[in-house]
Amino acid sequence: MNLTITFCRETVKTLNHHLQTAFRIGNLPQIKHVSALLMLADQLPIPTIAQRLGVGRSTVYTWLTAFLHHRFASLHHRKSAGRPSKLSPSQKQRLCELVAAGPEAAGYTTGCWHAALLQALIWREFDVMYNVHYVSELLRNLGFSYQKARFVSDHLNEEKREEWLRETWPALVELARRTGALLLFGDEASFAQWGSLSYTWAVRGQQPLVKTGGKRKGYKVFGLIEYFTGRLFWHGHEGRFNAESYCAFLEGVLEQTTQMLLLVQDGASYHTAAKTQEFFARHAERLVVVQLPSYSPDYNPIEHLWRNIKRQKTHNRYFPDFSTLTTAVESALRHFQQHPQEVKLLMGTYLDEVVTVACAA
Repeated sequence: MNLTITFCRETVKTLNHHLQTAFRIGNLPQIKHVSALLMLADQLPIPTIAQRLGVGRSTVYTWLTAFLHHRFASLHHRKSAGRPSKLSPSQKQRLCELVAAGPEAAGYTTGCWHAALLQALIWREFDVMYNVHYVSELLRNLGFSYQKARFVSDHLNEEKREEWLRETWPALVELARRTGALLLFGDEASFAQWGSLSYTWAVRGQQPLVKTGGKRKGYKVFGLIEYFTGRLFWHGHEGRFNAESYCAFLEGVLEQTTQMLLLVQDGASYHTAAKTQEFFARHAERLVVVQLPSYSPDYNPIEHLWRNIKRQKTHNRYFPDFSTLTTAVESALRHFQQHPQEVKLLMGTYLDEVVTVACAA
């Protein structure tokens, strides 16, 4: 028997609203019921609908007849008795593997997991329908958290990174301890006058608004932090990062200190420029330079300092003129310069743990 059902636009709109509500509360019977009606509206044959939803053909006919007689009142399902179905330990383990692999590996054309998509994944894989709000709690209980992704270069050489951690880094720490040298991690940061945005609490439905003048100008800061003590050296300027300004900054650090300096730096062009190399050669008696592996900002603890300063002083703030920006940034830099123990806390313990493991071996 071939049926042709035509619903008006308003009926389809209302059915879609019921379907969204059913998904939100995790009502599987209602999801199948409303989905069947919407498929009928799309002219799908009843055998196809029954197969897709995993129900009998007679069930689809019953749903259609009830809707024709009672309209939307026929969509309400009584809550089933007993405990709701839940995932077994082995299913939870499989869910962890699927989530960790990412949405694309699971067959979705997106790179972001969200509660509704995870709800659909659990239904597809395990035939269990959870309330969409509970899905977030389930993921947290399984050891996941909602995080912003970060970029990592596709040129990353894991073998060289591992070699640096296993051999270069412990040897560098041992050299610094033996000679009394300052073990310095160097990097640069730019703080934009036009502002930067971040997450914050706000009234639901009212997105926070931050003024911006749109001025494409930034405050550039060179920085060094000492690994053992958290001591901070910094210099801010309005110009560009280049070999000349980098060497001038290092010259100032040499003048402020008497110890040997072990400088760990990344491969920025002005770090490796000919003029910079000449500077290193002239100061070779006091300055030893060690390169980080390529594309390894996660090995540089000063990155934590930059993120902290931006979170505290520049995110979601309006800087009508350049001086308000520099005042905000420099107040944070001076605070950390006067409280090196706070810098040390920001650095974390990852590199410490690497050294501990190397010494134990």
